[in-house]
Amino acid sequence: MTTPVWRRVALSVVMLALALVIGVPLYYVLVNSFKTQAEMVTSPLALPHQWTFDNWGDALGDTAIYQAFGNTLYVTVLGVLLQLFVGAMAAYAMLITHSRLARFAAAALLLGFMIPGQSTLIPLYRTLVGLSLVDDLNGLVLMYLGGSIFCFFLIQGYMRTIPYEVIEAARVDGAGTFQVFWRIVLPLIRPILVTVGVFQTMWVWNDFLLPTVFLSSPQKQTIVLQVYNAVSEFTTDWPAFMTITVIALIPMVVFFVFTQRHIVSGLLAGSVKG
Repeated sequence: MTTPVWRRVALSVVMLALALVIGVPLYYVLVNSFKTQAEMVTSPLALPHQWTFDNWGDALGDTAIYQAFGNTLYVTVLGVLLQLFVGAMAAYAMLITHSRLARFAAAALLLGFMIPGQSTLIPLYRTLVGLSLVDDLNGLVLMYLGGSIFCFFLIQGYMRTIPYEVIEAARVDGAGTFQVFWRIVLPLIRPILVTVGVFQTMWVWNDFLLPTVFLSSPQKQTIVLQVYNAVSEFTTDWPAFMTITVIALIPMVVFFVFTQRHIVSGLLAGSVKG
Protein backbone atom coordinates (compact mmCIF):
# COMPACT_ATOMS: atom_id res chain seq x y z
CA MET A 1 0.00 0.00 0.00
CA THR A 2 1.52 3.32 -1.09
CA THR A 3 1.34 6.44 1.05
CA PRO A 4 -0.88 9.20 -0.42
CA VAL A 5 0.94 12.19 -1.85
CA TRP A 6 -0.85 14.66 0.42
CA ARG A 7 0.26 12.73 3.47
CA ARG A 8 3.90 12.73 2.39
CA VAL A 9 3.73 16.47 1.66
CA ALA A 10 2.14 17.15 5.06
CA LEU A 11 4.77 15.02 6.79
CA SER A 12 7.54 16.90 4.96
CA VAL A 13 6.08 20.26 6.02
CA VAL A 14 5.85 19.17 9.65
CA MET A 15 9.40 17.79 9.64
CA LEU A 16 10.71 20.97 8.01
CA ALA A 17 8.97 23.10 10.65
CA LEU A 18 10.48 20.98 13.43
CA ALA A 19 13.92 21.27 11.83
CA LEU A 20 13.57 25.06 11.77
CA VAL A 21 12.54 25.14 15.43
CA ILE A 22 15.68 23.21 16.30
CA GLY A 23 17.98 24.90 13.80
CA VAL A 24 17.14 28.58 14.42
CA PRO A 25 18.65 28.73 17.95
CA LEU A 26 21.84 27.07 16.68
CA TYR A 27 21.99 29.55 13.80
CA TYR A 28 21.39 32.43 16.22
CA VAL A 29 24.25 31.39 18.49
CA LEU A 30 26.72 30.69 15.69
CA VAL A 31 26.07 33.82 13.63
CA ASN A 32 26.21 36.18 16.59
CA SER A 33 29.61 34.85 17.61
CA PHE A 34 30.98 36.71 14.56
CA LYS A 35 29.37 40.09 15.35
CA THR A 36 30.10 43.05 17.56
CA GLN A 37 27.90 43.84 20.53
CA ALA A 38 26.20 46.76 18.71
CA GLU A 39 25.51 44.76 15.55
CA MET A 40 24.10 41.86 17.50
CA VAL A 41 21.65 44.14 19.32
CA THR A 42 20.44 45.85 16.14
CA SER A 43 20.18 42.77 13.88
CA PRO A 44 20.38 39.55 15.88
CA LEU A 45 19.11 37.21 13.14
CA ALA A 46 20.83 38.76 10.12
CA LEU A 47 24.18 37.68 8.75
CA PRO A 48 27.11 39.88 9.90
CA HIS A 49 27.78 42.94 7.77
CA GLN A 50 31.45 42.42 8.49
CA TRP A 51 32.60 39.11 9.91
CA THR A 52 34.76 39.63 12.98
CA PHE A 53 36.89 36.94 14.59
CA ASP A 54 37.91 39.01 17.61
CA ASN A 55 35.46 37.14 19.84
CA TRP A 56 37.00 33.82 18.85
CA GLY A 57 40.53 35.17 19.31
CA ASP A 58 39.73 36.46 22.79
CA ALA A 59 37.99 33.23 23.81
CA LEU A 60 40.67 30.88 22.48
CA GLY A 61 43.45 33.12 23.87
CA ASP A 62 42.16 32.72 27.41
CA THR A 63 43.87 29.78 29.12
CA ALA A 64 40.96 29.44 31.55
CA ILE A 65 38.80 27.90 28.84
CA TYR A 66 41.29 25.07 28.33
CA GLN A 67 41.35 24.44 32.08
CA ALA A 68 37.55 24.38 32.09
CA PHE A 69 37.54 22.03 29.12
CA GLY A 70 39.87 19.63 30.94
CA ASN A 71 37.76 19.81 34.10
CA THR A 72 34.60 19.05 32.14
CA LEU A 73 36.24 16.15 30.35
CA TYR A 74 37.44 14.67 33.66
CA VAL A 75 34.06 14.98 35.34
CA THR A 76 32.15 13.68 32.32
CA VAL A 77 34.30 10.62 31.59
CA LEU A 78 34.68 9.53 35.23
CA GLY A 79 31.07 10.37 36.16
CA VAL A 80 29.48 8.53 33.23
CA LEU A 81 31.69 5.44 33.59
CA LEU A 82 30.83 5.17 37.29
CA GLN A 83 27.12 5.70 36.60
CA LEU A 84 27.10 2.91 34.03
CA PHE A 85 29.06 0.55 36.28
CA VAL A 86 26.92 1.17 39.36
CA GLY A 87 23.67 1.07 37.37
CA ALA A 88 24.64 -2.18 35.63
CA MET A 89 25.76 -3.79 38.91
CA ALA A 90 22.48 -2.83 40.60
CA ALA A 91 20.43 -4.13 37.67
CA TYR A 92 22.36 -7.41 37.71
CA ALA A 93 21.81 -7.78 41.45
CA MET A 94 18.06 -7.31 40.93
CA LEU A 95 18.11 -9.84 38.11
CA ILE A 96 19.65 -12.66 40.14
CA THR A 97 18.02 -11.80 43.48
CA HIS A 98 14.33 -12.40 44.07
CA SER A 99 14.06 -11.58 47.77
CA ARG A 100 11.79 -9.03 49.46
CA LEU A 101 14.86 -6.93 50.21
CA ALA A 102 15.57 -6.64 46.48
CA ARG A 103 11.98 -5.56 45.77
CA PHE A 104 12.17 -3.02 48.60
CA ALA A 105 15.46 -1.67 47.21
CA ALA A 106 13.90 -1.36 43.74
CA ALA A 107 10.95 0.56 45.21
CA ALA A 108 13.33 2.84 47.11
CA LEU A 109 15.27 3.56 43.91
CA LEU A 110 12.01 4.33 42.10
CA LEU A 111 11.04 6.73 44.89
CA GLY A 112 14.45 8.39 44.70
CA PHE A 113 14.07 8.71 40.93
CA MET A 114 10.77 10.57 41.38
CA ILE A 115 12.10 13.16 43.85
CA PRO A 116 13.19 16.40 42.11
CA GLY A 117 16.94 16.82 42.37
CA GLN A 118 16.60 20.52 43.20
CA SER A 119 14.85 19.68 46.47
CA THR A 120 17.87 17.68 47.67
CA LEU A 121 20.56 20.31 47.00
CA ILE A 122 20.82 21.57 50.57
CA PRO A 123 21.22 18.14 52.26
CA LEU A 124 23.62 17.11 49.48
CA TYR A 125 25.66 20.26 50.03
CA ARG A 126 25.83 19.61 53.77
CA THR A 127 26.92 16.03 53.05
CA LEU A 128 29.73 17.19 50.79
CA VAL A 129 30.82 19.72 53.43
CA GLY A 130 31.12 16.84 55.90
CA LEU A 131 33.22 14.90 53.39
CA SER A 132 35.37 17.97 52.54
CA LEU A 133 34.41 17.56 48.88
CA VAL A 134 32.79 20.95 48.24
CA ASP A 135 34.59 22.86 45.47
CA ASP A 136 36.21 19.58 44.42
CA LEU A 137 35.81 17.87 41.05
CA ASN A 138 35.62 14.48 42.74
CA GLY A 139 32.74 15.77 44.84
CA LEU A 140 30.97 16.79 41.66
CA VAL A 141 31.55 13.30 40.24
CA LEU A 142 30.03 11.90 43.43
CA MET A 143 26.92 14.04 42.88
CA TYR A 144 26.58 12.76 39.32
CA LEU A 145 26.47 9.21 40.69
CA GLY A 146 22.81 9.98 41.37
CA GLY A 147 22.34 9.45 37.64
CA SER A 148 23.01 5.76 38.26
CA ILE A 149 19.32 5.39 39.10
CA PHE A 150 18.35 6.40 35.57
CA CYS A 151 20.97 3.96 34.20
CA PHE A 152 19.63 1.25 36.51
CA PHE A 153 16.07 1.39 35.22
CA LEU A 154 17.03 1.40 31.55
CA ILE A 155 19.66 -1.33 31.93
CA GLN A 156 17.37 -3.46 34.09
CA GLY A 157 14.67 -3.49 31.40
CA TYR A 158 17.19 -4.52 28.76
CA MET A 159 18.89 -7.07 31.03
CA ARG A 160 15.59 -8.91 31.55
CA THR A 161 15.61 -9.81 27.85
CA ILE A 162 18.74 -11.94 28.36
CA PRO A 163 17.85 -15.66 28.63
CA TYR A 164 18.42 -16.66 32.24
CA GLU A 165 19.71 -20.02 31.00
CA VAL A 166 22.88 -18.24 29.84
CA ILE A 167 23.62 -17.13 33.39
CA GLU A 168 22.81 -20.55 34.83
CA ALA A 169 25.05 -22.26 32.26
CA ALA A 170 27.96 -20.00 33.25
CA ARG A 171 27.38 -20.87 36.90
CA VAL A 172 27.36 -24.58 36.11
CA ASP A 173 30.72 -24.09 34.39
CA GLY A 174 32.08 -22.71 37.67
CA ALA A 175 31.91 -18.96 37.06
CA GLY A 176 31.41 -16.79 40.14
CA THR A 177 28.79 -14.03 40.45
CA PHE A 178 31.14 -11.23 39.40
CA GLN A 179 32.67 -13.34 36.63
CA VAL A 180 29.21 -13.94 35.15
CA PHE A 181 28.50 -10.22 35.33
CA TRP A 182 31.82 -9.14 33.84
CA ARG A 183 32.34 -11.81 31.16
CA ILE A 184 28.77 -12.78 30.21
CA VAL A 185 26.26 -10.09 31.09
CA LEU A 186 28.23 -6.92 30.30
CA PRO A 187 29.05 -7.93 26.68
CA LEU A 188 25.40 -8.86 26.10
CA ILE A 189 24.08 -5.49 27.31
CA ARG A 190 26.65 -3.41 25.42
CA PRO A 191 24.03 -1.75 23.12
CA ILE A 192 22.03 -0.31 26.02
CA LEU A 193 25.24 0.70 27.85
CA VAL A 194 26.27 2.76 24.82
CA THR A 195 22.82 4.30 24.48
CA VAL A 196 22.57 5.24 28.14
CA GLY A 197 26.17 6.44 28.11
CA VAL A 198 25.42 8.87 25.29
CA PHE A 199 22.41 10.33 27.13
CA GLN A 200 24.35 10.70 30.39
CA THR A 201 27.37 12.20 28.65
CA MET A 202 25.25 14.96 27.13
CA TRP A 203 23.60 15.61 30.51
CA VAL A 204 26.85 15.83 32.50
CA TRP A 205 28.70 17.88 29.88
CA ASN A 206 25.92 20.47 29.57
CA ASP A 207 24.87 20.54 33.22
CA PHE A 208 24.80 24.01 34.78
CA LEU A 209 23.05 23.49 38.11
CA LEU A 210 25.42 21.17 39.99
CA PRO A 211 28.69 22.93 39.00
CA THR A 212 27.12 26.27 40.00
CA VAL A 213 26.18 24.97 43.45
CA PHE A 214 29.19 22.81 44.31
CA LEU A 215 32.10 24.61 42.58
CA SER A 216 33.35 28.09 43.48
CA SER A 217 37.05 28.31 42.52
CA PRO A 218 37.72 29.72 39.03
CA GLN A 219 40.27 26.96 38.34
CA LYS A 220 37.65 24.28 39.07
CA GLN A 221 35.01 25.66 36.71
CA THR A 222 33.49 23.56 33.95
CA ILE A 223 32.98 24.78 30.39
CA VAL A 224 29.34 25.74 31.02
CA LEU A 225 30.37 28.04 33.86
CA GLN A 226 32.86 29.66 31.51
CA VAL A 227 29.92 30.59 29.30
CA TYR A 228 28.21 32.25 32.24
CA ASN A 229 31.32 34.32 33.01
CA ALA A 230 30.31 36.60 30.12
CA VAL A 231 27.34 37.71 32.24
CA SER A 232 28.20 40.47 34.72
CA GLU A 233 26.05 42.31 37.23
CA PHE A 234 24.99 45.16 34.94
CA THR A 235 25.94 44.12 31.41
CA THR A 236 26.39 41.00 29.33
CA ASP A 237 29.01 40.51 26.65
CA TRP A 238 26.68 38.69 24.30
CA PRO A 239 29.17 38.01 21.45
CA ALA A 240 31.57 36.45 23.98
CA PHE A 241 28.66 34.53 25.48
CA MET A 242 27.73 33.14 22.06
CA THR A 243 31.33 32.34 21.15
CA ILE A 244 32.03 30.31 24.29
CA THR A 245 28.64 28.64 23.88
CA VAL A 246 29.67 27.46 20.42
CA ILE A 247 33.00 26.22 21.79
CA ALA A 248 31.13 24.30 24.50
CA LEU A 249 28.72 22.82 21.96
CA ILE A 250 31.26 21.64 19.37
CA PRO A 251 32.47 18.55 21.33
CA MET A 252 28.88 17.44 21.98
CA VAL A 253 27.87 17.92 18.34
CA VAL A 254 30.84 15.83 17.18
CA PHE A 255 30.15 13.26 19.88
CA PHE A 256 26.49 13.01 18.91
CA VAL A 257 27.25 12.66 15.19
CA PHE A 258 29.57 9.73 15.83
CA THR A 259 27.31 8.00 18.37
CA GLN A 260 23.79 8.59 17.03
CA ARG A 261 23.72 5.24 15.22
CA HIS A 262 24.48 3.53 18.56
CA ILE A 263 21.49 5.33 20.12
CA VAL A 264 19.16 4.07 17.41
CA SER A 265 20.58 0.54 17.39
CA GLY A 266 20.45 0.29 21.19
CA LEU A 267 16.84 1.44 21.39
CA LEU A 268 15.79 -0.80 18.50
CA ALA A 269 17.56 -3.82 19.99
CA GLY A 270 15.78 -3.26 23.29
CA SER A 271 12.38 -2.84 21.66
CA VAL A 272 12.79 -5.93 19.46
CA LYS A 273 13.96 -8.10 22.33
CA GLY A 274 11.31 -6.71 24.65
